[in-house]
Amino acid sequence: MQNSQQNAPLLNAVDLKKYYPVKQGMFSKPKEVKAVDGVSFTLERGKTLAIVGESGCGKSTLGRMLTMIERPTEGELFYNGQNFLVNDSETEKLRRKKIQIVFQNPYASLNPRKKVGSILEEPLLINTDLTASQRKAKVLEMMGKVGLKPEFYDRYPHMFSGGQRQRIAIARGLMLDPDIVVADEPVSALDVSVRAQVLNLMMDLQQDFGLSYVFISHDLSVVEHIADEVMVMYLGRCVEQGETKQIFNNPQHPYTQALLSATPRLNSTQRRERIKLTGELPSPLNPPKGCAFHARCHKATERCSQERPTLKSYPDGTKIACFMVE
Repeated sequence: MQNSQQNAPLLNAVDLKKYYPVKQGMFSKPKEVKAVDGVSFTLERGKTLAIVGESGCGKSTLGRMLTMIERPTEGELFYNGQNFLVNDSETEKLRRKKIQIVFQNPYASLNPRKKVGSILEEPLLINTDLTASQRKAKVLEMMGKVGLKPEFYDRYPHMFSGGQRQRIAIARGLMLDPDIVVADEPVSALDVSVRAQVLNLMMDLQQDFGLSYVFISHDLSVVEHIADEVMVMYLGRCVEQGETKQIFNNPQHPYTQALLSATPRLNSTQRRERIKLTGELPSPLNPPKGCAFHARCHKATERCSQERPTLKSYPDGTKIACFMVE
């Protein structure tokens, strides 16, 4: 058993699904919103998997499932080969320590009535047996690692800038020494000038602590900078997945091509011809038949409107769900 755990990836998600029942009228049957509809991936220690896609594609729901804020409707989740969806106190305790989340908005994710020291001590207070002096020492040490001065310990969140608040949120996520941090759009609410500082901090912390990141973002220029692997989602499903260089240099799925064509490039040789997506993201309450992307796709054929492509593995290591690639 121990040998199989050593060979297992740090995190292994298998066919995760999250469906929400939605009642549209008093006498109508509830419909299902398939927010995440069968997503699988592996995450290795010390690596970053980026999950990208438009708003409403299910990437944040997937992130919340990994931290058990949302419990999956179906699927399996393994940490070091151990089933993380088992409902017992030991597994729950391990899960809380090993997978943490950093939210998008540092203005909303920190309690305005608590001082920074109290905010950072809270995970230790709930999950450890450390004394008050030990908790304070650990908090001050972590504050130093994320670039916060010791005198900030007794200040309130409103006294800080957005970048400083996100540093506090990152410190809070690291207080229990997790192996995996789910970062849900961690820099999208920040000024452009501060984003690079926070991203560089996250990369430094990854080196220092051997962290693995699940990095959720819609900003592909940020993803190219930080990720080892990219998973592109559309309407609750993965449409393309592979190493970052492979996805950025040679995107295969028409949706990935359209996303990357909209990403600004400073180097003129790397600029792509702009592919404009027509129409809106379909409603997850009433998804189209066949490939969910076919109505907006510039390469769609009759088959795309009738059949749904499955995610297939290719010799270069990528996985793609598209009939045109086949």
